[in-house]
Amino acid sequence: QVQLVESGGGLVHPGGSLTLSCAASGFAMDGHAIAWFRRAPGKEREGVSCIANGIDNIDYGDSAKGRFTTSRDKAENKVYLQMNGLKPEDTGVYYCASATVIRGWCGFTQSVYDRWGKGTQVTVSS
Repeated sequence: QVQLVESGGGLVHPGGSLTLSCAASGFAMDGHAIAWFRRAPGKEREGVSCIANGIDNIDYGDSAKGRFTTSRDKAENKVYLQMNGLKPEDTGVYYCASATVIRGWCGFTQSVYDRWGKGTQVTVSS
């Protein structure tokens, strides 16, 4: 079965950290661009991070820059999102998605992503 499954969400205090995992089954993530998106309550889904296929081209959404780090583990067929310095406005459902695109592409155009996980909830609250 071809799917993406996110894990690692939870409740964390402001200033805390979480690491989200995106695991793929049925296909090799290394041949695809992988992105993290999130949907905050009452807001549209936005891009958080992306990592290109084949090369280490990485980009972050403005809200993630300087605080979040994405990485790929080819052996485990996973992509991670390390989130530090979490803020209440980081609360939302985090999704990973994969795109079958040219080598080196990384971006946040959602229509390009053809596989999506079901999401994992992140809540930042005191």
